[in-house]
Amino acid sequence: MSASSPSDGNSSFALEAQDGSDGFIGGRLSWLLAGVGIAGLVAAAVASPAQARAAASQDWSPFVLVIGLLLIGLVVADDGLFAAAGHQLARLARNGAVLFLGATVMVGVVTAVLNLDTSVAFLTPVLVYTARSRGGGEAPLLYGCLLLSNAGSLFLPGSNLTNLIVLGHHHLSGAAFLTHMWAPALAGLVVTAVVIAVLERRVLRVNAEELALSVRPKFRLGLVAIVLATVLVLALRSPALPVAIVGFVAVGVRLATKREKLLRVVEVIGVPVLVGLFGVAVALGTLGRAWSGPATLLAHLDLWGTGVFAAASSVLVNNLPAASLLSARSPGQPFALLVGLNLGPNLFVTGSLAWMLWLRTARSAGANPSILKASRMGAVAVPLSLAAALTVLLLAGSK
Repeated sequence: MSASSPSDGNSSFALEAQDGSDGFIGGRLSWLLAGVGIAGLVAAAVASPAQARAAASQDWSPFVLVIGLLLIGLVVADDGLFAAAGHQLARLARNGAVLFLGATVMVGVVTAVLNLDTSVAFLTPVLVYTARSRGGGEAPLLYGCLLLSNAGSLFLPGSNLTNLIVLGHHHLSGAAFLTHMWAPALAGLVVTAVVIAVLERRVLRVNAEELALSVRPKFRLGLVAIVLATVLVLALRSPALPVAIVGFVAVGVRLATKREKLLRVVEVIGVPVLVGLFGVAVALGTLGRAWSGPATLLAHLDLWGTGVFAAASSVLVNNLPAASLLSARSPGQPFALLVGLNLGPNLFVTGSLAWMLWLRTARSAGANPSILKASRMGAVAVPLSLAAALTVLLLAGSK
């Protein structure tokens, strides 16, 4: 990390885990996406100003919220909380299966509270070094971080931008959203974890000795920011601005005390990618308002058809623009739509921003992630997790 280390040199584990998240958005692809997004935004504004404004009004708050959560995640990482949690897993879980179970819980909690993009950006290097510190294979934790982050993004509105975009018409509080979605979200997460565990069972059979090293987290600003953000997301119907303020204040304190660098903060936010995705989302949201085709198609689909169609759409155009297009007119089955949009991205790299973050952070941590292997695992996990989540949703009487 460009600022001082979270553990003040207590162990190389914490330092390496932190450094692995550096510069996870960048390169020509990011700027190309930004250019496409700006072009789409301009085209939508020129073609249909009123509908473009409506689309932007629906889409802006999720992007503001994720900026706040990423900034909070940065401060939490600086305080060493992620690294310490990973090290405790490595110390206490000598059995590979127990280690994977602990990692699943960690990814699920971080994804639910701090967003799936924060999860893959900061937990990927931590879990890679957790596996290496035990001397076991890293595949279950490496690929698990991506697949479980996508699968675990149905718990709270801020867990995934798609949740806020699709339910923008409904103005649900975080607590109300959790009431509807905790069971389908848990089903999707558990089934995905089981699939990964079965596919990587040989690696998970390896046991390791307990580590003697210690990583001491600092329970200060990062923990306070997490608590505040969680309360705001649960209590408010529109938590984007308050959570963003918490994130900017927390990072501002670190900048003022010279414990963080501005360039690092900009890299964490990933401005070009967010600008690009926002522009594309507004453009497709404008299209969805001007053209009744997507709304008409969804109106003729049942719960199962809606989930499958949403999953396919997420892979074709990315789940954020797909959410904007398919929810431009209030969908009849918004929760089934979300299940498909959030679980479908596990099929391929085009599905979500989380894939880009995961690939970059994994490579920065010295891992060699395979898109093909992740997609093969997703090809097994997505149909099963989709079926499980939609079944629970149907039994609960939600759509």
